[in-house]
Amino acid sequence: MRNRLSVGLGAVVFAVALAGCAGSPGTSTSSSAAPTAATSSTAPTSMSPSTDAMSSPAAAGAEMKVASSSSGQIVVDSKGMSLYFFTKDVKDSGTSACTGACLTAWPVFTTTSDKPTVDGVSGTVGTIATPDGKKQVTLNGMPLYYYAKDKAPGDVNGQGVMNVWYLVSPSGEMIKGAAAGY
Repeated sequence: MRNRLSVGLGAVVFAVALAGCAGSPGTSTSSSAAPTAATSSTAPTSMSPSTDAMSSPAAAGAEMKVASSSSGQIVVDSKGMSLYFFTKDVKDSGTSACTGACLTAWPVFTTTSDKPTVDGVSGTVGTIATPDGKKQVTLNGMPLYYYAKDKAPGDVNGQGVMNVWYLVSPSGEMIKGAAAGY
């Protein structure tokens, strides 16, 4: 009984976190995928929802690269973990619209570098400051995030969640399609 209560409570907390991340789109981009070369960001040491876990130094090689997925060519970190855009973010605003409980489900993709390295990514890579002073990686002016339910390289469980979270193409566009059933 106690175990079922824990699982149920955990599901409710996660649902509340996701609900905090839903809403009307702020900025969206078209879906296209054209692999090429450009810029990057730092990989997390773990997929823990803590933003501290997202701030480890970059691994050797590119911080951001291109991988094949069920949604086509997508941008991933150096470990192959999928990266996402949030439609409530405003391009080139310098801030993230995902705050508070939203960050539990959607940890930010950070780097320690002023110029993250990339392999096959053709969009414009940059960084913005997080409230705690870290550098969140951006692609074409949009902040990048992980999805906490993606546990292994190649997972794309965040695609289309609540119709506001989408995978990223190598050119820095949102890939809309193959939406998750959330």
